[in-house]
Amino acid sequence: MTMEYRPLGRTGVRVSPLCLGAMMFGPWGNDDVDDSVAIIHRALDAGVNFIDTADVYSAGESKRIVGTALAGRRDDVVLATKFYMPMGENPNARGGSRKWIFREVKESLRRLQTDYIDLYQVHRPDPDTDVTETLGALTDLVAQGKIRMIGSSSYSGSQIVEAQWAARDRNLSRFVTEQPPYSILVRGIEEDVLPTARRHGMGILTYSPLSGGWLSGRFRKNANAAPVSKARPGARFDMSRPDNQGKLDIVEELAGVADSAGLTMIELAIAFVIRHPGVTSAIVGPRTMQQLESYLPATEVRLDDDVLDRIDELVAPG
Repeated sequence: MTMEYRPLGRTGVRVSPLCLGAMMFGPWGNDDVDDSVAIIHRALDAGVNFIDTADVYSAGESKRIVGTALAGRRDDVVLATKFYMPMGENPNARGGSRKWIFREVKESLRRLQTDYIDLYQVHRPDPDTDVTETLGALTDLVAQGKIRMIGSSSYSGSQIVEAQWAARDRNLSRFVTEQPPYSILVRGIEEDVLPTARRHGMGILTYSPLSGGWLSGRFRKNANAAPVSKARPGARFDMSRPDNQGKLDIVEELAGVADSAGLTMIELAIAFVIRHPGVTSAIVGPRTMQQLESYLPATEVRLDDDVLDRIDELVAPG
C-alpha cells in the first residue's frame, strides 16, 4: 500500500488521508494498553502520519496511551489534540478561557510525553468565551513553542468566518483547520462549512465517517444487535424511532451499491469522505486491530461517477 499525502490547508504540512482517532484507546473502548499501542504502531507502519485525540477521551488515558506508542517516533507524526470538554467538577476545568487553555495544554504535554503539539483544537465553540480570548491564549502558546498550529471543531460556517476575521483584526494566530462530522448519512457540511473553510485555506479533518457505526456493514435489517458505544450512549440506535428505521432502509440500499462496486460498506463509506475535494483527512477510530485493517484499504479506492450519483440519490448532497 502506497499512502498518498495531502496538504493540510495552507500550512505546508502534509498528512495522510486517514487520521488515526484515539477515542477508543482506553476505558471508553480498548482497555488493553499493549493492544492499543500495537494498533497505533500498525497504523504508523501503514503510512498513517496523523493522529487525533482529546483531553476528554477516557479522562486523559487515551493521551497517555498515544504518548507511550509514539516513543521514538514522535517527529514522524502530526499530532493533534483537542480541549474544551469538562475535565472534572471544577467549573473552570473546561471551555475556551485562557485560564483553562494554559492549564490543560500543560497536562496534555505531560500525558502525551512530548514537548509540543502539532495541532491544538477547540473541541466545540464556547458560547461563554469571546473568540479573541481563546485565540489570544493560543497565539501565546504558539509563540512559546508549545503548539505549532491551531484549529476548530464543529464550528458553523459563520463561526469559522468570525474566528478568521477576529484573528486578522487582532493580529492573532488563526484556525488553520476545522474538524466537522461528515459521512454519507451526514452531509450537512457540504452546504456551508466545506466551502467556507476552503475559502479561508483551512484543512478539513472529518470525524465519524461510518456515522457512529451505521455504515460499518454489520448493522443491517437482519442483524440481531445494534452497535454499542460506551462513549456515545443514548437513543442513536433505538430501532423504535422512525428516523432510525429510515437509516436502515438507506443502509440496505448502500450495501447493494457497495456490493456492485466490489467494496465493503466500510470501504465505500470512507472512500466517499476522503474523495471529497474539500476533505483533507478522515478520522477513523478503531477499537481493535481488525477494525483498523478494514479501514486501511479505503485509501486506494476510487469511486466511479455512477456510484457517487447513486449515493446522491439515496442521500441528497448538503
